[in-house]
Amino acid sequence: MTDKLRVAIAAGGTAGHVNPALALAECLRERGHEVRFFGEERRLEGRLVPEAGFDFFPVHVTGFDRQRPWTLATALAHLAHEERRLAKAFRDDPALKPDVAIGFGAYVELPLMRAAKRLHIPIALHEQNSVPGLANKQTARDAALIAIAQPSVADVFRRAGAREDAIRFTGNPVRRQVLDGDRARGRAALGVPEDATLLVVFGGSLGAHHLNERMASLKHELLAIPNLHILHSTGADDFEATRDALALTPEEAKRYRVQSYIEGMGDVLAAADLVLSRAGASSIAEIAALAVPSVLVPYPFATADHQTTNAHLLTDAGAAVMFKDADIDGRPFADELLGLIADPARRAQMHEAARGLNQAEAAEHLADELERLV
Repeated sequence: MTDKLRVAIAAGGTAGHVNPALALAECLRERGHEVRFFGEERRLEGRLVPEAGFDFFPVHVTGFDRQRPWTLATALAHLAHEERRLAKAFRDDPALKPDVAIGFGAYVELPLMRAAKRLHIPIALHEQNSVPGLANKQTARDAALIAIAQPSVADVFRRAGAREDAIRFTGNPVRRQVLDGDRARGRAALGVPEDATLLVVFGGSLGAHHLNERMASLKHELLAIPNLHILHSTGADDFEATRDALALTPEEAKRYRVQSYIEGMGDVLAAADLVLSRAGASSIAEIAALAVPSVLVPYPFATADHQTTNAHLLTDAGAAVMFKDADIDGRPFADELLGLIADPARRAQMHEAARGLNQAEAAEHLADELERLV
């Protein structure tokens, strides 16, 4: 039994950083460890972390905007101030000083990482994407653990000076509320019969428009498939345009549900037979954790095309198929999507391939690695 640890976590800015951190925190709490978050009160973490019942220590940093070089001085001054403030707080209060500190890639992690280094506290990093952010690359040389969700990113950290023995593939942690998704509960909430086939479509707030357009153009072919139900999440910005393009009749709307956002993603993914989505790191992690067969269309304007690399985690395992965004208007895309809907045996093979990735265990693997550090 590992002694009770005090774990400091810095994660902020976007759900892609905060949710994996919360998934790890939930796992650590279940093991009896004490977890405290460090982040910006005014950002997403300032709301999600207290809602999840974790202590929150506010820090204030400002990022450096490359388009405005003069912001560098302010950013560095804030960073230095917060580093000194955290180091002093840890020295003054032994109950606050962590046994290990882990950052999830946002700029807000830097004061915690640097204060921890100053006090010889072990540093860990987690990288969700195939293209690491600047904060993680800057800290890589000092990290005793760099947990990655994409095998290809290991080379980037090696070039950044990371120790070879520090790099570990753990996967991207998924929150318990998603892992506990229930097929029957999800179908009941959506009004989808158990014997129906459910296609779930989502593109996220970025880059959903082209997927939405293509779904509208395929509406008649999709609804011609007997007993097919569709849940289509358009993203908030594109909801009205997609609703108008679909022009669902009352009869069609019984099997084609369109909405701006998906609540209860765990139950929805558990209920799904096939997913059509972009390939953001969190989406890939959740699809893999629930082992849902998928058709992936990476967002073409992602930095360094990292969504294509993300998608390979599933496609290389045989759990998904992938199309370039530029190709989804062609007939091969439609034939593949319609073919998968009509082929439960192939979907079953993809489901088993996804299960083999053990993505549902990512938070446990990362917690194991942190315990080994201390």
